[in-house]
Amino acid sequence: MTNYLVVTAMGADRPGLVSRLARLASECDIVDSRMALFGNEFTLIMMISGSWTAITKIESLLPALSVELELMTVMKRTSKHTPKNFVSRIEVIFNGEDQRGTMKSITQFLAERGLDLAAVRSHADDNDSLKTQSILLAINIPEKVDLLKLEQGIHELAESMSLECSIKRMQGIAAP
Repeated sequence: MTNYLVVTAMGADRPGLVSRLARLASECDIVDSRMALFGNEFTLIMMISGSWTAITKIESLLPALSVELELMTVMKRTSKHTPKNFVSRIEVIFNGEDQRGTMKSITQFLAERGLDLAAVRSHADDNDSLKTQSILLAINIPEKVDLLKLEQGIHELAESMSLECSIKRMQGIAAP
């Protein structure tokens, strides 16, 4: 039986961190991983699969490695992801002047409509005196949602926040 473990790590960025964490997982499969830098902080999240013994070994070795590498780490056992059957997915990009509360307004809009966020990426830039932001969302669309009405609502939301908005329809997601 395959076991799954999600590991997150964060600490000061320096060469070799990904290598050391990947070496720890060498007896398993890295199913998915993401790494990013936020300021000078290294961040990693990865999902590992393997035998009960291999996963347990990682769980026992990670705390000492975290201390050695001066990383904060969290791990949690999980199960294989079973995607829900959504009829489609849209990618929405908001661009404009950086404003406090933008993400709150956008995510509240989506939550009120019961929409599932598949991915979120946001970035703010300080270009001379103008601070700008870019927010990319991948949104899973259930069958009951009127896509045209949703797209119109998203454009109205963007306009109310003085943001540019583009929506790209993606291929639907089939059931496994």
